[in-house]
Amino acid sequence: MSLCAECFHQGDHTGHDFNMFRSQAGGACDCGDSNVMRESGFCRRHQIKSSSNIPCVPKDLLMMSEFVLPRFIFCLIQYLREGYNEPAADVPSEKDLSKVLQLLEPQISFLEDLTKMGGAMRSVLTQVLTNQQNYKDLTSGLGENTCAKKSHEKYLIALKSSGLTYPEDKLVYGIQEPSAGTSTLAVQGFAGATGTLGQLDSSDEEDQDGSQGLGKRKRVKLSSSTKDQSIMDVLKHKSFLEELLFWTIKYEFPQKMVTFLLNMLPDQEYKVAFTKTFVQHYAFIMKTLKKSHESDTMSNRIVHISVQLFSNEELARQVTEECQLLDIMVTVLLYMMESCLIKSELQDEENSLHVVVNCGEALLKNNTYWPLVSDFINILSHQSVAKKFLEDHGLLVTWMNFVSFFQGMNLNKRELNEHVEFESQTYYAAFAAELEACAQPMWGLLSHCKVRETQEYTRNVVRYCLEALQDWFDAINFVDEPAPNQVTFHLPLHRYYAMFLSKAVKCQELDLDSVLPDQEMLMKLMIHPLQIQASLAEIHSNMWVRNGLQIKGQAMTYVQSHFCNSMIDPDIYLLQVCASRLDPDYFISSVFERFKVVDLLTMASQHQNTVLDAEHERSMLEGALTFLVILLSLRLHLGMSDDEILRAEMVAQLCMNDRTHKNPNPKSGIIPGSYSFESVLSAVADFKAPVFEPGGSMQQGMYTPKAEVWDQEFDPVMVILRTVYRRDVQSAMDRYTAFLKQNGKFPGNPWPPYKKRTPLHPSYKGLMRLLHCKTLHIVLFTLLYKILMDHQNLSEHVLCMVLYLIELGLENSADEESDEEASVCGPERCHDSWFPGSNLVANMRHFINYVRVRVPETAPEVKRDSPASTSSDSLGSLQNSGTAQVFSLVAERRKKFQEIINRSSNEANQVVRPKTSRKQNSYYPPWLDDIEILIQPEIPKYSHGDGITAVERILLKAALQSRMNKRIIEEICRKVTPPVPPRKVTAAEKKTLDKEERRQKARERQQKLLAEFASRQKSFMETAMDVDSPENDIPMEITTAEPQVSEAVYDCVICGQSGPSSEDRPTGLVVLLQASSVLGQCRDNTEPKKLPITEEEQIYPWDTCAAVHDVRLSLLQRYFKDSSCLLAVSIGWEGGVYVQTCGHTLHIDCHKSYMESLRNDQVLQGFSVDKGEFTCPLCRQFANSVLPCYPGSNMENNLWQRPSNKSLQDLIKEVEELQGRPGAFPSETNLSKEMESVMKDIKNTTQKKYRDYSKTPGSPDNDFLFMYSVARTNLELELIHRGGNLCSGGASTAGKRSCLNQLFHVLALHMRLYSIDSEFNPWRKLTQLEEMNSQLGNEEQQPEVPILYHDATSLLLIQILMMPQPLRKDHFTCIVKVLFALLYTQALAALSVKCNEEDRSAWKHTGALKKNTCDAEKSYKVLLSFVISELSKGKLYHEEGAQECAMVSPIAWSSESMEKYLQDFCLPFLRITSLLQHHLFGEDLPSCQEEEEFSVLSSCLGLLPTFYQTEHPFISASCLDWPVPAFDIIAQWCSEINSFTERHAEQGKALLIQESRWKLPHLLQLPENYNTIFQYYHRKTCSVCTKVPKDPAVCLVCGTFVCLKGLCCKQQSYCECVLHSQNCGAGTGIFLLVNASVIIIIRGHRFCLWGSVYLDAHGEEDRDLRRGKPLYICKERYKVLEQQWISHTFDHINKRWGPHYNGL
Repeated sequence: MSLCAECFHQGDHTGHDFNMFRSQAGGACDCGDSNVMRESGFCRRHQIKSSSNIPCVPKDLLMMSEFVLPRFIFCLIQYLREGYNEPAADVPSEKDLSKVLQLLEPQISFLEDLTKMGGAMRSVLTQVLTNQQNYKDLTSGLGENTCAKKSHEKYLIALKSSGLTYPEDKLVYGIQEPSAGTSTLAVQGFAGATGTLGQLDSSDEEDQDGSQGLGKRKRVKLSSSTKDQSIMDVLKHKSFLEELLFWTIKYEFPQKMVTFLLNMLPDQEYKVAFTKTFVQHYAFIMKTLKKSHESDTMSNRIVHISVQLFSNEELARQVTEECQLLDIMVTVLLYMMESCLIKSELQDEENSLHVVVNCGEALLKNNTYWPLVSDFINILSHQSVAKKFLEDHGLLVTWMNFVSFFQGMNLNKRELNEHVEFESQTYYAAFAAELEACAQPMWGLLSHCKVRETQEYTRNVVRYCLEALQDWFDAINFVDEPAPNQVTFHLPLHRYYAMFLSKAVKCQELDLDSVLPDQEMLMKLMIHPLQIQASLAEIHSNMWVRNGLQIKGQAMTYVQSHFCNSMIDPDIYLLQVCASRLDPDYFISSVFERFKVVDLLTMASQHQNTVLDAEHERSMLEGALTFLVILLSLRLHLGMSDDEILRAEMVAQLCMNDRTHKNPNPKSGIIPGSYSFESVLSAVADFKAPVFEPGGSMQQGMYTPKAEVWDQEFDPVMVILRTVYRRDVQSAMDRYTAFLKQNGKFPGNPWPPYKKRTPLHPSYKGLMRLLHCKTLHIVLFTLLYKILMDHQNLSEHVLCMVLYLIELGLENSADEESDEEASVCGPERCHDSWFPGSNLVANMRHFINYVRVRVPETAPEVKRDSPASTSSDSLGSLQNSGTAQVFSLVAERRKKFQEIINRSSNEANQVVRPKTSRKQNSYYPPWLDDIEILIQPEIPKYSHGDGITAVERILLKAALQSRMNKRIIEEICRKVTPPVPPRKVTAAEKKTLDKEERRQKARERQQKLLAEFASRQKSFMETAMDVDSPENDIPMEITTAEPQVSEAVYDCVICGQSGPSSEDRPTGLVVLLQASSVLGQCRDNTEPKKLPITEEEQIYPWDTCAAVHDVRLSLLQRYFKDSSCLLAVSIGWEGGVYVQTCGHTLHIDCHKSYMESLRNDQVLQGFSVDKGEFTCPLCRQFANSVLPCYPGSNMENNLWQRPSNKSLQDLIKEVEELQGRPGAFPSETNLSKEMESVMKDIKNTTQKKYRDYSKTPGSPDNDFLFMYSVARTNLELELIHRGGNLCSGGASTAGKRSCLNQLFHVLALHMRLYSIDSEFNPWRKLTQLEEMNSQLGNEEQQPEVPILYHDATSLLLIQILMMPQPLRKDHFTCIVKVLFALLYTQALAALSVKCNEEDRSAWKHTGALKKNTCDAEKSYKVLLSFVISELSKGKLYHEEGAQECAMVSPIAWSSESMEKYLQDFCLPFLRITSLLQHHLFGEDLPSCQEEEEFSVLSSCLGLLPTFYQTEHPFISASCLDWPVPAFDIIAQWCSEINSFTERHAEQGKALLIQESRWKLPHLLQLPENYNTIFQYYHRKTCSVCTKVPKDPAVCLVCGTFVCLKGLCCKQQSYCECVLHSQNCGAGTGIFLLVNASVIIIIRGHRFCLWGSVYLDAHGEEDRDLRRGKPLYICKERYKVLEQQWISHTFDHINKRWGPHYNGL
């Protein structure tokens, strides 16, 4: 059922499971169709329709269309006839076809538009398309019209060339309506051509098979399978619809035609007519599909149509009854496959009569059969249709015939000498074909055989299946032995048989024996599946290594999750059925024979294996035992319920690895959508939410097994069965071990736990006889003996399996020991000398006194003539040649055998104990201490542990089963370890104990060493992480000890030498320069911006930091002198240059040779060496420049910081003097060259528009502004990285790797070249009173910017960078004090503008009274009143019109709120200044509470004389230190403003209020549900080209909608996304791709896929929206994205970058 988005959103689907998908070819919405869905699910629009009576359309309205449309459609058909030319001699004519279609585009589009006009028009179209009379009149080709005649002839030619006949009326075909189909392999004899049986239709241009016999075989198959030849090759068109469909197929389903035909489907009458027509053309579709060159596209379009038709059960049933749909489908499939058959080489290569499909053919390789098979599966999902199929014996025979084509395909022959030359990859095709063409229809049929009433169907299938199998055995001449060294993984007939048997017993209560064949057939049935199991072991043992990797691929695919239900599971089940009905000794011996390990099962110390190399023996033995364990423990089809199966599958998958929700159990047999799926999942697993690693790699939401699952349900057998890679078994065991250690259940290396099995279904009880047959007991005994004697070092794995089988036998023993008397054996089994009976419990305690022996002559036993223990030929394949028969009583070993009287206790005492040392090397029966154990044996103590635990558990079970065993175990224990007095310790035990202690001590020593090593490593790492930048090298306190003169030492990471940076050989820091607009995105209100999801919501960038600063600069430039404006502000809010380093240093000459080597290295990925990009040679962090380190000794730093006692006035003079000295550029040294080149790099990092703000292009003021703004950008960004304030203090991680110190040196060096004319130096205005008359005479020029309009932080950077470096601390403090006085005055002025007239006059008055008090200069009230009185002289406060009210804040000002306003105004400056001081002088930042940040920072900067802690609240004015009398200088500053406001009061006011409280930058806030974004944007038109883009994208920084890769919006070879990333983020763009839900990052000339921030309910991504599940925002991921954006770390964290060539 599919709904369009509109109907879906208007219906109520809460709690429903659904998938959203983008329909590529249109289609019909099922809303309103009560055949498909309940009326309660209809959307609002369709609910109304279904209830009310719709009025009829007046006939007159429709007359015109009824008259015109038949001619219009006929015209279209004539065009199609005309345009079609048969491809000449196999030359593809796609070009001609597409030309015709292009010409017809408007006509077809017109028809398509008509279908959208609603029901009335659709019914007219239906009439026209299905009216037979109209068609006959217009198209018969009779009459005078030559054009019509010609057109009719073309039509007949097209029919003929398609291998179809056009029946004239006089021919009668035995069916009333030739409504069924056309032909692909149209038999030529029928069309009256040569009657050669072997030939296929000439129109099928496929190579003929040479072999005539094979051809005959094909022909015979054909005639036997088709009921009526007319299905395949007769076609008569009776209406426009039929011929229209014919041409649609001929033209290979053009998209527009398909959409038109589908859009008509809501009309019920049309739906039936169209479905019948489609069925009628079914065979013709198959033929066209086979010849098509674009079979993929065509397949999709066919299925798009058929899924709409066949999903409706009512319709499918009707067509099945009226048009023989099933016959047509099966026949068409059979015909299709017969074109690619080859002779089977399985078994008897020469005389085999069996044919199989050739997997190398395009038909299979390209999955061309897929649409037809998919339709077949679709109709079999309807019960009524499936029942018809299961009742029709003829169809079943045909279908089994079809399935047998796949039986034994893709045969592998083991290469024994040379490695195979060409590895064929046909196995993909073979597995896909079996799964899709055989297994999926089988599952479809099985889904209808669930109740007792359907027994008959199962009997039918089983019967024809057995017949087909018998035919197959005859055809390949199979007797009893499979041919050696060949294997096929494809036995679909066996699997059909197995699965129907399973269903019969599980659901239909059929008696198993009634559907089983005789013993001989069972023996044959078991051979091939067993051969596959043995071959799997051979492949894993590397015996097929010469066949190449593809054979491993087959072995893996066979057990892989999508295939296992249809492949290995039925095979194992069939073997279980055979084992339960055949003689157990025969079965066990067959297993060991197939696995080629019979010769290994000898007691002699040597043996010869005729069929297996020695190196493969051990793994083959393990394979055989593993197979037996699986065979005997698996209960998937032997009694487990569906829920239990689901649970077991899930547990096995989860135990191997944590899984995502879509992947805990991807099995085809169990429907994953079932209700039980979720409940089982929540019962066995815990959800682990998506994790974010600091490295930036994104984890998905995972499910991990609960603790009780590990404890009780971990089933190693199921895990082994389900693992594709052997390493997964190990992974499961490792996780199990970790769980036991963590929960303190078992400290060592545990063995796989033994899990209790679901009870067997009574029908399969015979399976357990395998565990109680002498052959198996002899094998187990022999293996235990060999393990004990340490023959061939048999692995612990073998021992584990042996014990597992014994335990299985004990669990499943007959309750009473009735088998005690020796059972009568056939004459060929002479094992009675070994065991008296076949019951495991009894045989366990049987003493074996001697063994019949056969030893190879080479064996040492024979040479020595000693009566050695020798081989039991346990499996009856006696080879008498060349063996010495020695019979004897093994006297000297008699004692040994008493110790192994029951094999387990032998094992317990002799094998495991010596291996794992315990305090006493012996077994002590637990029941002697605690008799309870025998009553309640289920003791968790034994459930987890190693081999010892397993042995203890087995002995306990043996003792429980019989009193005799219990007694004998006790006896043995007494014999082996006589009770010792507790105090005496025997020498041997002493030795063991000593050994233990010694080991313990050694272990402790080792631990100590390791710990010490780890701590050393840690401390080394810590020191290595500290960047050796000069300011971190020395403690910054001034010590009283004699300071040692030491220069900063750098390590070069390329040549490894350490040394100072010098003029001749400078060292540099590895840095990444990038342009950044992050600062510009700060806003002044805290409410987040949302991504627009309706037309009303729009984002305007007026309130961003960048916009506000832009407006301010342009305002200043309008009224003031340009050069002065460029000193009054900072730029770099957009496109500022951010410099970051990884902290590693290198010699600049080493770096150059490194770059040279990179340039010559061709395998570079992801970065461009020509642009100077490289990765740090040490840490591989991305970088693109080197920042030279300024040489200088650390000694200077200490001197510069000594506090001097000079007065502020003296310092001010010194500063002015130092600034006045011109900065001569240092002599031409390597260092100065590098300084110059890095400055060039910094300039080139950003675009010209972000550097040039001057009215006169290229003016030096521009460079000056740019340089100090770089410093500003880096300081501001660091502040943001610290969270926007300095409360946390300390050198944060950002501080540790900062390169500001080096950057300052470079900038200062260049800034000193531009000396500011001392007259214009703002320093003068700040610190000196001027004569009033100097202002006169400058009227005609534009005035300079008043000092109160200057940005204090910019002034600070200018003053500091104009000083010779390194700077002295007292000069720095002096500059800060002077600027703080200015800043404070600005704050007072801004405050005065913000308040209303009454407040102003009140303040003016109160302040004026205190003006003459002693600390008036440090009282904000006095200062404020003075500022107000001064500014009142101008027009600043005048003209308070209505528009003014916006600025005036309505709040009543209290002294607290005023103090807070002043502090908030000054804080940004204090923060930046403190950061600067921290970097220049290495002083730590103190941490503090937010409310005391102002006072802490001001004392840290030396604004407060000493940090005084007074009772009253802190007053910001106390930090003031005026360089000249406060009132004088304030008066001077205010007069500048007054002279400006004379003319421009409005602007004067706006410029005074600087908004300095910017909030941290954020990306846009995204909606909770992804669908809201998708619905709005995927249909939105692009504002540039007004088209709906193919790949729409949205910028997450500003919300702009862009076309990804859209050529329509290209400008100067830049696509829109790249262009936008330059304009919006100065080269960094973050875009959400609407149709894929992923985020893509553009950084400069590179891009990368970042991942998705929208996850489904289970924490998984859905890239490209393939799964279509609802997606929700993952806030944590979005936070990570935002963090990477703010911290500029995209380049470092995301690894997969590629060039975008401006094409995004």
